[in-house]
Amino acid sequence: MEGMPTPDAFQDAQERVKKLSRRPSNAELLDLYGLYKQATDGDAKGSRPGMLDPKGRAKFDAWTSRKGVAQAEARTRYVALVAELVKKLG
Repeated sequence: MEGMPTPDAFQDAQERVKKLSRRPSNAELLDLYGLYKQATDGDAKGSRPGMLDPKGRAKFDAWTSRKGVAQAEARTRYVALVAELVKKLG
């Protein structure tokens, strides 16, 4: 599969995102979370957290918005997003 990141590239992206000089926006963090969960666990499982857990709801929604995306494709998108954030935030 051409263009698919290796497991090492995905692992490397996970390390690089932790070393950003500035914090990504909440929207960017949710994008990272949703792609990471889809890449590692596949489609979302379980039920959506309740109204009293807005952070949990946002994270669950970010994950479920990727439903049907292949895990390899989610890894590719995650690596690309991290590369974009490294350029943008240092």
